[in-house]
Amino acid sequence: MTGHSRKNSALPVRKDARIAGFTMQTPHVRSPDPLVAMLALSAAFLALCLWRITIPTAPFFDEIHYLPAARAMLDGSQWMNAEHPPLGKFLIAGALALFGDSPLGWRIVPALSGAISLFALGRALWFASASRFATLAYLILLATGFFLFVHARIAMLDGIMVAFVSIALWQFARAIRAPEEGRWRLALTGLAIGAAMATKWNALPLAIVPGLAFFFVRLSAGRRRLLVSRRGAPVPGISLLEAGLWLGLVPLAIYALSFAPLFWMGEHPFGDRGLFGIQAMMLELQQSVKATHNYQSRWDEWLINWRAIWYLYEPVDGAQRGVLLIGNPLTMLLGLPAMLWCGWIAATRQRKDALAIVILFAVSLGFWIVASKPTQFYYHYFLPSCFLLAALALALAALRNAGWTKLAWVTLIASTAVFAWFYPILSAAPLDGPESFATWMWLDSWR
Repeated sequence: MTGHSRKNSALPVRKDARIAGFTMQTPHVRSPDPLVAMLALSAAFLALCLWRITIPTAPFFDEIHYLPAARAMLDGSQWMNAEHPPLGKFLIAGALALFGDSPLGWRIVPALSGAISLFALGRALWFASASRFATLAYLILLATGFFLFVHARIAMLDGIMVAFVSIALWQFARAIRAPEEGRWRLALTGLAIGAAMATKWNALPLAIVPGLAFFFVRLSAGRRRLLVSRRGAPVPGISLLEAGLWLGLVPLAIYALSFAPLFWMGEHPFGDRGLFGIQAMMLELQQSVKATHNYQSRWDEWLINWRAIWYLYEPVDGAQRGVLLIGNPLTMLLGLPAMLWCGWIAATRQRKDALAIVILFAVSLGFWIVASKPTQFYYHYFLPSCFLLAALALALAALRNAGWTKLAWVTLIASTAVFAWFYPILSAAPLDGPESFATWMWLDSWR
């Protein structure tokens, strides 16, 4: 069912639509659009992120790298922190110009990015699944999943990059759901992909997914005029050639254009290198950090929520305060069997929403399994964790449709309760003293 047909209809679930013991909504059933509820949840999340966002009043963790780089961009002196593309630091610099070089100016862009990510990822799942419960459950899981909240309150590039990836997935899912909007939705997808790549290279593995998905779906249709035919999925009315423009050339153009302002800086590393030479230099800088770090970890440790990172733990602003990056201990583990279930129903029942989630998770995590970057950290699991929680949201919706409504709601309530319990060390709230951290150290590896 396309997005323009009977948007506000609430149809009953077919009794014979059962998958792995769970009653599922069929592709012909659509819930009422949860747009208003999504806006309300996103606004509430933004308000929570902004509450005491100016504490700590001094830069912490990687803010000590990104804030000097943004200041240098603002005064046009030099390109600092050159191992990362410039767009995210340009946005932070713009906030410094608007709100002043203050904690609010440092962190307002990440806060807005967090709320945008919450809303955009929810819209992407809505257009993919047409399940109101799964969509709203996903927003709750993301908001209480720790990753999004922590990165919405610190001037790092990761939260900004995730926001652009989220917008790209939202627009691509909408283009498929509503082909009559396909052209401009694909154009927005390309713009967002380019912006994500221009913020941080972590987006690169996912940047090619929409284009490859379009290609393989159209190829599977067996069209004789593969490149110019406008018939068939995933977006009828758009040829493969045109999709290549929006999903291939536009992202590359946006990425390249993001470097243009650097030419007007007093010092920049372009010289005789040119744009391509700069990319080689950035790659070399990325691979140059080989020293071990107390907080480094591996992808298999990310999966089981084994290794935490203390972004902050020290006396500051009149109290002992901490900011811990760890995934929600409940939902990070529940998401693993949910992801396996999504893989199963994708393979056996051709559930395209589940297949998309599995692919996005595998690509975003697989990149770090094969990446040559020698030192990796738990925050690299940010994007994969978003897709893990999407799998859990689909699984909870399936449980609800199978009659296990209480279990689905208990999981969401428990996720919120765990978030509330950890809130003091996610938000730099005042603690009782230097040993307070032990209250939340369920594992020694989190210390």
